Amino acid sequence: MSASEKAKAKTEQTVGKVEKEVGHAAGNERIAAEGESKEAKGDLRDAKEKGKDALKH
Repeated sequence: MSASEKAKAKTEQTVGKVEKEVGHAAGNERIAAEGESKEAKGDLRDAKEKGKDALKH
């Protein structure tokens, strides 16, 4: 997994998780939904990179 893509994935997952929790705590469903979306995007990026690594080995 390339280091920059791994970092992007972890950043998206973390930012998404924080936004989701802040949105829920504040009662703002739009922010919570945006956070869930970012977290899912990070999860997909991570899975893509792991798949690419699996094919290399």
